[in-house]
Amino acid sequence: MASTPLRLPRREFIGFAGATALGLLARSSSLAEPGGQDADTGEFLFLEAEAFADRGGWELDQQSMDQMGSPYLLAHGLGIPVADATADVTFPSAGTYRVWVRTRDWVAPWLAPGAPGRFQIVVDGKPLDEVFGTKSAAWHWHDGGVVDVGTEATIALHDLTGFEGRCEAILFCKDAAFEPTNDVEALTRFRRRLLGLPDQPDDGGTFDLVVVGGGLAGTCAALAAARNGLDVALVQDRPVLGGNGSSEVRVWPEGTTNEQPYPHVGDIVTEILPPIEKNGVMNGTVAENFDDARKLAVVHAEPRITLLTNHRAVDISMDGTRISAVVIQSTETARQQRLQAKLFADCTGDAAIGYLAGADYEYEVANLMGSTNLFSVLDASDESQVLKCECKDKSALAMRYEQGQYEQPFPRCPWALDLKDKPFPGRGKFSSSGQDRLDDFARKWYWESGFDKDQVNDIELIRDHNFRAAYGAWDVLKNVDGLYPNHRLGWLAYVAGKRESRRLLGDVVLDGEDFIQQRQFPDAAFPCSWHIDLHFPRAEFQTGFEGNEFIADYTRGKDYSYGSIYWAPYRCLYSRNIDNLFMAGRDISVTKTGLGPVRVMRTCGMMGEIVGKAASVCVHRRTLPRGVYEHHLDVLQELMRDPGGTQNPSPDTSG
Repeated sequence: MASTPLRLPRREFIGFAGATALGLLARSSSLAEPGGQDADTGEFLFLEAEAFADRGGWELDQQSMDQMGSPYLLAHGLGIPVADATADVTFPSAGTYRVWVRTRDWVAPWLAPGAPGRFQIVVDGKPLDEVFGTKSAAWHWHDGGVVDVGTEATIALHDLTGFEGRCEAILFCKDAAFEPTNDVEALTRFRRRLLGLPDQPDDGGTFDLVVVGGGLAGTCAALAAARNGLDVALVQDRPVLGGNGSSEVRVWPEGTTNEQPYPHVGDIVTEILPPIEKNGVMNGTVAENFDDARKLAVVHAEPRITLLTNHRAVDISMDGTRISAVVIQSTETARQQRLQAKLFADCTGDAAIGYLAGADYEYEVANLMGSTNLFSVLDASDESQVLKCECKDKSALAMRYEQGQYEQPFPRCPWALDLKDKPFPGRGKFSSSGQDRLDDFARKWYWESGFDKDQVNDIELIRDHNFRAAYGAWDVLKNVDGLYPNHRLGWLAYVAGKRESRRLLGDVVLDGEDFIQQRQFPDAAFPCSWHIDLHFPRAEFQTGFEGNEFIADYTRGKDYSYGSIYWAPYRCLYSRNIDNLFMAGRDISVTKTGLGPVRVMRTCGMMGEIVGKAASVCVHRRTLPRGVYEHHLDVLQELMRDPGGTQNPSPDTSG
């Protein structure tokens, strides 16, 4: 049955103890030794950023959780400071505490000036003297000096810029000489001890199928499996479903569904997606066009699906060459659950489950496609756009509109990409037409970076480079070229839309040449209609940014076309060496050229439908994913002819 994410009381996030617990966090081992410090000097309070009772305008960002051990709060204000995040806390005793804040200067990797992510820690209305987010390219503990407090206080994160300040945790410690470690493993042990979390995960239940990843592929897999009689857990690390096709990323789902000879493949995709609009490119449009509520409602209506949003898979257990369980962790409470199942589906995009399980995979950073962070602009003199604004200062913007104050200044961004003498899309000064065009600037897929970068481990850096490109270009248009005085950035995705990372290998590894030669497979399972679409840096915008490009081009022409529809084989959708692992989405078994046509979202959703139906064959016929192809392909094909909502007949128990 559907469930809501577990929320612990706020007091579980805020802990205090003596030197024994604090020793787990010490940079040196002195506090860990018996008698190393006495209990008084060991008094502390540890506050996780995600534990703030009121996050104000700060966003919870989990994208780099695997690398840094925890989510963090992000001040994503598009150049306008966001509202404070606040928490009421109780200290172990009144007195003087040294303050440590885990943060970073997010533009320091490029040696850029200005430290745009500046913020303050405010204690009972009084800011500390130190300003945070101003040091170090890496996540670290920033020394904030000392503060005198009573036993109770209100702590606030106060954003100073609206330009992506970030805070992961705050430590108040009575021992003024104490220095916390930045070692992720030690920090994780400390957190779990402090939060009173058990050493072993909770029992999250046993299922027929656990689907990890709630993009279109994973959502469709869960729905197809549940509608064919399976008990399913669907795990998603964001609060909404849809992945790149959600309101958080806003890449418009492409791909043709419901094609012959299996016209019902695509029924679920059509059911959960908003109707296809015919009024131009829909990338980066308003949230309502992506209809997150629609996807959630359809999943919640399925009694056989247990939905676990705001949970991220962090570990797995193996039984020989089979996965026996996956461990998931709440991005809000850090509490872990162990989900057991007969079958698993990796729909994470990054092949996170397959990677942990030791599945065969391909992943080369060389020639890798990048990620995008779409953005839009709005005209503050247009009442309809103001009313639809998703800005965090919408009330202030509406008031200014009523008063006839339309001008929208934007601060200079010396830390962003320096584009004052450079071309970029929409800037007429460097174009052949000589015309400035907002339609070529905003809501465009080609604002893309991360070529030849590690899309798994360096996604924060890649996303941040996209920020520097978007802010730098808008700074130039507004402040150098003097354009668009009444326009402002209306929305900018802070969750990166990835195109490529790890690909798990199945019994068939589909290549672009298979599409071009129209190679036919007996297990044709899902239709592909997108061209062999591979991205690379666009040459005319590379000069001065070699190795850090930010505008993409794409492959085109007869060498990258294959006709209208190509049916890809089922054998791309399961691992060749992990016996009970399916995959759907951009992590399926394809080469780099094979990825081009399969990675668009409606196509990924149909992969999910096939995985869900194949999983039902596995359970009802007591077989594994490979066995479906070898012994029960006719059963799968019959299910592919059924409407997406058709219930499977009673399980076949003949063995």
